[in-house]
Amino acid sequence: MATRRNLLVMGVAATAAVALAACGATADKGEGGGSANDGKPVTGLRIMVPNTPGGGYDTTARTAAKVMEDAKIATGVQVFNLPGAGGTVGLQRTVNEKGNGKLAMQMGLGVVGASYTSKSAATLTQTTPLAKMIEEAGAIVVPKDSPYKTINDLIAAWKADPKKIAVGGGSSPGGPDHLLPMQLAKTVGIDPRQVNFVSYDGGGELLPALLGGKVAFGASGFGEFLKQVEAGQIRVLAVTSEAPIDVLKDVPTLKSSGIDLVFTNWRGIVAPPGISEADKKVWIDVLTKMHDSAEWKAELAKRGWTDAFVTGDEFGTFLTEQDKAVADILKQLGLA
Repeated sequence: MATRRNLLVMGVAATAAVALAACGATADKGEGGGSANDGKPVTGLRIMVPNTPGGGYDTTARTAAKVMEDAKIATGVQVFNLPGAGGTVGLQRTVNEKGNGKLAMQMGLGVVGASYTSKSAATLTQTTPLAKMIEEAGAIVVPKDSPYKTINDLIAAWKADPKKIAVGGGSSPGGPDHLLPMQLAKTVGIDPRQVNFVSYDGGGELLPALLGGKVAFGASGFGEFLKQVEAGQIRVLAVTSEAPIDVLKDVPTLKSSGIDLVFTNWRGIVAPPGISEADKKVWIDVLTKMHDSAEWKAELAKRGWTDAFVTGDEFGTFLTEQDKAVADILKQLGLA
């Protein structure tokens, strides 16, 4: 049988149909700040994270800011959280900050979906695309004392009583943590409409719900739980990549467990609408230098992230395609 793939970075529409049934960077003159081209670190950058601390967007933004600092690309980078409505509170703030070249927002597929399911007046197509940064496989995770020791143990119980087995995700309906369990359900023969999905505003909220037994399992990016996995609090039953993940080398893929599904998420960064070309260039230069640094490459390896770096117009084209594809999917699911 042909492999059922959901590589969202290559176009979400086909597989989601099967699942039916994210400040101008220019420094202030005269305050000692540099620009991207004068050899001095850029100052004054702010990165908004549109959900709670501890989730994938938060981890990505804070890692990027630390690399900028450590590699002396930028100094004093401020990362702050503005959670709410699956990321659309932050999205609305970003759109409202029209012309503010000092600000950028960390984002990804989850914000694309939430902009529709939350009926947000602000859309990602209104923002200024800066860069797509990474791709990351998903993971099916359980607390350490879960009765489910393997992915097939979990699937057997889930199939027996889909409504009883609650699954948590750190995104709103239409986001990756929602699309993943819906497509997993379809793949194993469960009607997605029977899935008891509980939405949390980012991995920072999902984690305590998982540890507290409010959900039987979680579906999210594996990188959000690496510390808890290392501490023995969380067990990863399977990852959704094509091949095993280096940082989770003993964890099987869904495919190797006999479940014909591959799923990949992505994260990027956007600025408010109407920023100057100079500010846009500084942001892209800073992000490119960050991407090219040894420090960032080390973080990619440490966290198991896949390098997916594209900038400017190329990212803009990708974002437009994703926006349309997700809108089509959610209409099919009756969620938009």
